[in-house]
Amino acid sequence: MSLPAGRPRPEPTPETQHFWEGTRAGELRLQRCAACEKVYFPPRPFCPGCASREVAVFAASGRATLHSYVIHHRKVPGFEPPYAIAVVELEEGPRMMTNIVDCPQTPEALQLDMKLEVAFTPMDDEISLPLFRPAAGERA
Repeated sequence: MSLPAGRPRPEPTPETQHFWEGTRAGELRLQRCAACEKVYFPPRPFCPGCASREVAVFAASGRATLHSYVIHHRKVPGFEPPYAIAVVELEEGPRMMTNIVDCPQTPEALQLDMKLEVAFTPMDDEISLPLFRPAAGERA
């Protein structure tokens, strides 16, 4: 899948560099707190649950379920309407905002709780976006 021209490019920071290195390598990297074992997203240098700085990065499964979405119908630079703006719940627990790809952008196709899998989509040589598509058994 290729992205429409004009999509805003994420800018990695020291706190998010591991995440973007992971997407480029085909891994969805999350963080886990060593103190309370909370898994969280977005990346940050401390646990949002207990504030511990004892956190580790690990490769997540890339599996998720569709938690919520809206279908956007207006033209925005870098996006071709209609497109789903979604919140997915990762198998490991955290939720993340993303887009759903490789399926019709309709309420009939986008069923809440449907199984999804990550689809890494390159923007350039450094950034790949973690978009989500229906899991193999969910595809029409």
